[in-house]
Amino acid sequence: MEKPLWAWALFIGVVIILLVFDLGFFNRKNKEIDVKSSLKLSLYYIIVAVLYGKWIWYYMGAESSKEFYTGFLIEKTLAVDNIFIISMIFTYFNIPRIYQHRVLFWGILGVVVLRAIMIGLRATLIENFAWIMIVFAVFLMITGVKMMMINDSNPDLSNNIILKVIKKYLPVTDEMQEERFVIEKQEKDGSVKKYFTPLFVALMMIEFVDLIFAVDSVPAIFAITHDVYIVYTSNIFAILGLRALYFALSAIIHRFHYLKYSVSIILVFIGLKIIYSEFYGKVPALYSLMVTVMLLAGGVVVSLYKTKKN
Repeated sequence: MEKPLWAWALFIGVVIILLVFDLGFFNRKNKEIDVKSSLKLSLYYIIVAVLYGKWIWYYMGAESSKEFYTGFLIEKTLAVDNIFIISMIFTYFNIPRIYQHRVLFWGILGVVVLRAIMIGLRATLIENFAWIMIVFAVFLMITGVKMMMINDSNPDLSNNIILKVIKKYLPVTDEMQEERFVIEKQEKDGSVKKYFTPLFVALMMIEFVDLIFAVDSVPAIFAITHDVYIVYTSNIFAILGLRALYFALSAIIHRFHYLKYSVSIILVFIGLKIIYSEFYGKVPALYSLMVTVMLLAGGVVVSLYKTKKN
């Protein structure tokens, strides 16, 4: 907790206001979110994140602001694959588009808590075991190489261990009842029992997916800065905006096939950056930001060019 309590309170207040506006103003009623609305909502989150980065520049200095923007870009990029998995989950459980925003919205609350726990644990490890950053570096480079070499595949969600555990220990029904996560059903003996709907199971699966993706993204941002405040705020702002952008990206995610190569190179770059920093000194945040932006731009351009016939 390097930053004063009021700085954390400010961030939490901003997130609460964003979510209140999201659910209470932009999406008061269940409705299908079209591409135009998705882009508008995403732009709303991006503008707030940019302004928050400007505030960090004013209060904490230019270096912290650059680290915030770099972490924001890295998290947003690494989470693009998350959108593909979320789309698969919605398809598997036949979740109507009209209720998908509700699942994503409540999923954000879980992400806010889970990311705080993961970042806190990573910070504690780094503080007590300085050599752990080298382990993170090797892990990120291995992940980057594997991402580059492994072909895309469609995982069979029916064999997912988390789904099996949920169905084994929780009463789950295949019935949808509008936007409800829990419903009541009358048993043969006349008793009433509560069941979790596919909407709830999809929410749990999405939370689990985010936890898995955080294993890569959190160490990647810690490679940029050890400031827990910068790591956490950049993480949450990126996730908020990406969930808003889901409805626009899910329709064209196939156009970004080659972006995974940019992401894999970024992971390798970050791993090498950690090792360099441990032995020769910290790499300026501006360099990391420039390299990240150039690799992302290259991946987007190549992807759009290669898939233009589709």
